[in-house]
Amino acid sequence: MKTIVVGMGTCGLSAGARVVFEKLEELTDANPDISHLTISGCIGMCYREPLVEIRDDGSRVFYGGVTAESAEKIFESHVLNNERIEDDNLVYIIERDGSTSGSEADFLDLQERIVLRNCGTINPESISDYVESGGYESLKKILFRMSPEEIIQEVKNSGLRGRGGAGFPTGLKWSFAASNEADRKYVVCNADEGDPGAFMDRSVLEGDPHSVLEGMIICARAIGANFGYIYCRAEYPLAIHRLEIALSEARENGYLGKDILGSGFDFDVKIKQGAGAFVCGEETALFASIEGERGMPRIRPPFPAEKGLWQKPTNNNNVETYANIPWIIANGADAYAAFGTEKSPGTKVFALAGKVVHGGLAEVSMGTTIDDLVFRIGGGIKEGREFKAVQMGGPSGGCIPASLKNTPVDFESIPATGAIMGSGGMVVMDDTTCMVEIARFFLDFTQNESCGKCTFCRIGTLRMLEILERLTRGEGIPEDIKKLEQLSIQIKEASLCGLGQTAPNPVQTTIRYYLDEYLAHINDKHCPAGSCLALVEFSIDADKCVGCTICAKNCPVDAISGKVKEPHVIDQEICVKCGKCITSCNFNAVITR
Repeated sequence: MKTIVVGMGTCGLSAGARVVFEKLEELTDANPDISHLTISGCIGMCYREPLVEIRDDGSRVFYGGVTAESAEKIFESHVLNNERIEDDNLVYIIERDGSTSGSEADFLDLQERIVLRNCGTINPESISDYVESGGYESLKKILFRMSPEEIIQEVKNSGLRGRGGAGFPTGLKWSFAASNEADRKYVVCNADEGDPGAFMDRSVLEGDPHSVLEGMIICARAIGANFGYIYCRAEYPLAIHRLEIALSEARENGYLGKDILGSGFDFDVKIKQGAGAFVCGEETALFASIEGERGMPRIRPPFPAEKGLWQKPTNNNNVETYANIPWIIANGADAYAAFGTEKSPGTKVFALAGKVVHGGLAEVSMGTTIDDLVFRIGGGIKEGREFKAVQMGGPSGGCIPASLKNTPVDFESIPATGAIMGSGGMVVMDDTTCMVEIARFFLDFTQNESCGKCTFCRIGTLRMLEILERLTRGEGIPEDIKKLEQLSIQIKEASLCGLGQTAPNPVQTTIRYYLDEYLAHINDKHCPAGSCLALVEFSIDADKCVGCTICAKNCPVDAISGKVKEPHVIDQEICVKCGKCITSCNFNAVITR
């Protein structure tokens, strides 16, 4: 019997996986003796969704970009007649002997999948799939064969550092919470993934929620906690849905709740939905939100290991950190430390987004270079354009220029560039990206998301934003650069939490590496990337224009004129530089200068 798997993560569903699943459901219902239909989360190839996998006696064949029509052809040929369809839809093959091939083989074969080990492989809504893959064996091991001290020591020996961005040693963090005596302790999972371009945690929760639960239970046993919270943003409905299923199944099978597996250990978990406040990614603001208060950071010390949630000892890690734990316990600290670098062991999941060809999820050993991530795994830059920079660490991160593309991605090398590791978002930019506008975009985000508690964060980021907005309008003055640098230092030094302390990073790194672009905006009133609409002039290339009239029909101020099948022109005095002509033209005839 062949198994048909449809990738039903958010990316797959957005690309049309639902109609593909429904078509295959019709076909499998009509042929119940030869095929079985199931689902999986995202395997990482978001750029080729919807994905359909056919499993047959140990082989796995993936078809990408599947539609309802092509799904029917795949079923008839591959499932009914045992003939693979050799076309552009055939993207990845794992043969029975383990050999691989296909157009997307490099994307997956160059990865080291620990956190993503089950994503795209198991049904995330089935605990039996997780158990068959080795799930909850680590829980059994720590409950009956390891003491809490031995658990913490194993995590310490692995060298695992928090994957939420700060990179604090996980085992050491657990030991602090374990050493503080209290009548109640808590384990918290931070799933409030708010960075633009980041979707690592969401995909793990959608594709392998039990691995996160198992990691939390192991942590609870280690520190002596009996209750936990998963703080997940409400904008992740599918992740929350699958977490609810996982929690219910874990309780039904004795992995969660009272007297887990007859060990005498009690632990349960509740989901808390966040309202989308970026600042609640900071752990003390997150605790306040769980407690029903406004999400605002608290002064530290005391630290959460001493007084966290409801003033009780609390351990907080993010989704990816907990997902590593079952693998470490099962395979040993040395096996995990064999990946990565000496000071940054293990792997890291990255969300590749922006102008990269292969947008999706990639898990690689720490120390892999930016160049390898963007070009070998990511497939390079869309349309063959010039690689300009990557934004790492989200809006609180920084822009790393193409000249530093050989920088290893780890907790030591990335901060040296002025950026931060962050949770794993990597936004790739090409030569059409204006770095002044990028700084403005990210500062606008952090300014809006400031909780307002700190004056420098609340007002200082607003003053910086106002300067950047003037620059993109061509109204900047030479003194603006110095003002931006001074404000950056003051905001970093005077802010209470990580949001304010890192908010100036995009501005500082773009000034550091792209000062010439700032000066062009100030002195020449010119945007070198042709991105700032107030500083560019739109015109139509007569050699490319076919006179289709689409641009004229889309122009909101009737600034475009011309006869059908003849080149059109733009009246510069009327044009408001909205960009509608560029987005509507199918012949790349509209140019900027």
